[in-house]
Amino acid sequence: MTLPALTFSEDQAEAHDRVAEMLRDVGIDLDQGIVLPAREGKTRVMALMGKAGSGKTLLLSELCKALQSAGVEVVSGDYEPRRRKERRTLAVLAPTNKAASVLRMRGVPATTIHRILYTPVYDPEYERIAEWLTGNGEKPDIEALTDDALERARTSYEGHQSIPAALAAAGLRGSDFITGWKRRDDPLDVGFVDEASMLDNRQFEDLQEIFPNLLLFGDPAQLAPVNQSGAMVFDALESSQKMELSRIHRQDAGNPILDLAHALADPALEFHDFERMVEETAKRDERVIWGQRVEVDLMARSPVLVWRNATRIRLINAFRSVYDAPETELLAGEPLICDGLELPLKHRKKRLDLEARGLIKGAQVVYLGPGRRPGFSRLHVMGAEDPQVSAASIVKIEKPDEEEPFIPFAARMGATFLHGAAVTIHKAQGSQWDTVQVFAPDLYVAARMGRVEASQPLWKRLAYVAITRAQDRLIWVVRNRLSRPASPLAIDDLRVTTAPVLALQPSEESEPLL
Repeated sequence: MTLPALTFSEDQAEAHDRVAEMLRDVGIDLDQGIVLPAREGKTRVMALMGKAGSGKTLLLSELCKALQSAGVEVVSGDYEPRRRKERRTLAVLAPTNKAASVLRMRGVPATTIHRILYTPVYDPEYERIAEWLTGNGEKPDIEALTDDALERARTSYEGHQSIPAALAAAGLRGSDFITGWKRRDDPLDVGFVDEASMLDNRQFEDLQEIFPNLLLFGDPAQLAPVNQSGAMVFDALESSQKMELSRIHRQDAGNPILDLAHALADPALEFHDFERMVEETAKRDERVIWGQRVEVDLMARSPVLVWRNATRIRLINAFRSVYDAPETELLAGEPLICDGLELPLKHRKKRLDLEARGLIKGAQVVYLGPGRRPGFSRLHVMGAEDPQVSAASIVKIEKPDEEEPFIPFAARMGATFLHGAAVTIHKAQGSQWDTVQVFAPDLYVAARMGRVEASQPLWKRLAYVAITRAQDRLIWVVRNRLSRPASPLAIDDLRVTTAPVLALQPSEESEPLL
């Protein structure tokens, strides 16, 4: 079967041509498929902006394919072959693992910003395997590995293009072949950054140090980072550096979720008008639901999106109550959100190990059960390429009207977690779920308060971000009620394997932590 040729909209075609012109100026000609060695010059930054459904991801994907076809190598963050002077590179980045996984599911080889800022240091013996797999060396003779093991590695790499996954298929653990992590010293080349509205100034500065050619993809209608006073990094760019996609791509035409999101741009629209619009849409399209209660069965994999922390805490405790979760322990299948790492400076290497596995602030995690050591948890990191991990954990469950959280169990230090059955809309940015529940009473409160952010009512920005997290179905919850679960919590939907334990070697100065 011959697939129909892709046709860009007018503004997509114009944006494509402007990016192609920028790349041609630095020696990458997409039209002719010619790639010349990089030459030094000033850093070039462009921003491609557009609301949900305007075709940003499609354009990013097509540009990525064109660069690869021209001979530009994709840098994944898990392993880089020895540099050749004439090599041109591309890295596709996202601020979070979940955002990167959304791109990977669409065929775009994305990684996180963290995995580009910090690079793994490979054991020289096993680096020979990586060089062979990437086509830069002969098949090695490794005493510890049979030919069958090497073939398993090759088959895995051909299917997933991941060096760590390939070495794991050969029977190696991460601690066998990755000896540490280091801050990237050498610059790369071309960087595409998705969900750029989530970048703060420091991340933007880091990226400009690494990439002389940087293209930001962002949605100006989303919420700015909490420490940016309502501003996004591309707001400071010159108008000549910015492009905006305004047309909704034909593949998204007739999508009621996007129709609702874009209706929020009407300055005359009030909250009660918008709710009537949601209710009327729900009557004619099953993809939008006028919900009379929060569906608890969805909360284990798709958190309820709220504005206020007090609402988030109440919903989390209601979730645990209906599942009869004891205060002293977690049930397998409970969702968690990584709230950072509590590790002293002397354990910086271990911090990088954990962050490289996806345990970065904001990561969504499912609890699988206790680890082998006291204070350890077996975890499934949602969106991570290698999701199974066991790590020392500090779990905090906040209680209504109580200043200090309850800690059912904890290691002395390690990865810290909050419960993830409900999250704030701010923290949900960059993520998408098949079905999203939006707790509308919170947005009503925001509307009544009359707060404004970046010249727009805050409730509209909150509603826009919350609605556009839904890929297939939106549930607009209008009452403060919770359903009863249809079945117990489970982890059958996750690929459960024996998780590798991230462990420090014991020494006289410290105990094993991770």
